[in-house]
Amino acid sequence: MVENYKEVFKEEYAKGLAERWDDIIDWEKRKANEDGFFENLLQSYGVKNVLDIACGSGFHSIHLATEGFQVTAADASEDMLNQTKENSKLYNVNFDLKKADWLELSNNITEKYDAVICLGNALTHLFYEKYYRQALAEIYKVIKKGGVFVVDQRNYDSILDKGYSSKHKYYYCGEEVEVKPIIIQDDYTKFEYKFSEDEKYYLTLHPVRKQLLTQYILEAGFEKVDTYGDFKKDFDPYEPDFLVHVAQK
Repeated sequence: MVENYKEVFKEEYAKGLAERWDDIIDWEKRKANEDGFFENLLQSYGVKNVLDIACGSGFHSIHLATEGFQVTAADASEDMLNQTKENSKLYNVNFDLKKADWLELSNNITEKYDAVICLGNALTHLFYEKYYRQALAEIYKVIKKGGVFVVDQRNYDSILDKGYSSKHKYYYCGEEVEVKPIIIQDDYTKFEYKFSEDEKYYLTLHPVRKQLLTQYILEAGFEKVDTYGDFKKDFDPYEPDFLVHVAQK
């Protein structure tokens, strides 16, 4: 188990990973494979303004802004926020950028939003139950009544029970990079992002199971949680690479 996830997070994202993130994602392929899922989902809930609390290099914030949503982009990594700022210039969109710690989110975010999104398997940087509960309580505070929280995760049930496999289709679409776990334990995974033998990056993540994360979300006060597997409502539990949870307040 990781003793201090904040220090690990800061160290891992400070080693050039932010500058390589767009190469890992491949924006064009990822956008095509998502096929408007998040835009359509948010529109179906009547969402106007969105807080992206794990904006990374800006992929979802920028695409949502171009579709007319009012976006605030936040991240705990200064390097990622800088990447978002540069990418927003390329796409000629403007939105607020904020550095935000999920555990103290309401201290930095005073507005309430129709939706909060936390994508890219980001929430699983948290390791302990108390951190999940604290972060979800903070997220709940900044969502309007009737609003939604959209969070995704790797399919850790599949990874823990069946071993790792990937379609290399929905999230990390870059052709230059090989993504795989080098450590898989019940409470700890370490993923390697390999461009070459001389260029490797690592992310340390908590393999939270679907049922447990859903439980945490409901116990934070959300009324219900719907889950999609690789953007499909009906799916075999072990088949998807990623799960998307949609929780309504």
